[in-house]
Amino acid sequence: MAAPGEEQDVMARYRSPLVSRYASAEMAYNFSERKKFSTWRRLWLYLAQAEKSLGLSITDEQIREMEANLDNIDFKMAAEEEKKLRHDVMAHVHTFAHCCPKAAAIIHLGATSCYVGDNTDLIVLRDGFNLLLPKLARVISRLADFAEKHADMPTLGFTHYQPAQLTTVGKRCCLWIQDLCMDLQNLERARDDLRFRGVKGTTGTQASFLQLFEGDHSKVEELDRLVTEKAGFKRAYMVTGQTYSRKVDIGVLAVLASLGASIHKICTDIRLLANLKEIEEPFEKDQIG
Repeated sequence: MAAPGEEQDVMARYRSPLVSRYASAEMAYNFSERKKFSTWRRLWLYLAQAEKSLGLSITDEQIREMEANLDNIDFKMAAEEEKKLRHDVMAHVHTFAHCCPKAAAIIHLGATSCYVGDNTDLIVLRDGFNLLLPKLARVISRLADFAEKHADMPTLGFTHYQPAQLTTVGKRCCLWIQDLCMDLQNLERARDDLRFRGVKGTTGTQASFLQLFEGDHSKVEELDRLVTEKAGFKRAYMVTGQTYSRKVDIGVLAVLASLGASIHKICTDIRLLANLKEIEEPFEKDQIG
């Protein structure tokens, strides 16, 4: 059982080795609570800015107050509010409103929980792809240099891990590169196919926004377009329910799993070749095991 105050100590909590050992600082932040909740606040700001530009009674002072507190998040207060309200989004609405008293009445105006929740998920997915793609491109570039350097170096080829015909180290590396190039293409496509959920209301009908704009469909459509643009997306999904389609998540997982399969194949090849003393894995001076 944790000692008093120890709940704030990161070492007193479970940590996934996938993050603590293997994730970059940038990727770990991308999926962090701070990124999540500061993005919620930015989405509330975008909504308020767009609603103001389309004629709703929102002041410049309210907008400035929200802008000044995007990263000023009292996580302790938010946790206390969530314990009381049993609702994560409303807990953060109240926490944001506490440091933005003048803007309190217009935060989350007309929106539903998935306006911040699902749109943030899509932003995180997009940003994750943007972190991953340059790293993958760098791996391909370095492997290409390695393949060119060893293009003529003969080595024994294998089939079913049995000796077969001669090949070259460079040729073998090109097999890895080809798979990774396909992964790069698929990751780019998956990122570019992502759309914003947008401003769709509670069940995707935009009824709350139609009411706010007194039935003016053109303003509701423009609101959706403006917020989508502010969030850095070129397109929003035309139809949603409470959430965007979860087929989007399946598509993202599929291309990431495909990349994982390529890396697994490469690493298995290297392990097997290392056993035969054909390739050695990098080993640092003070490394053990």
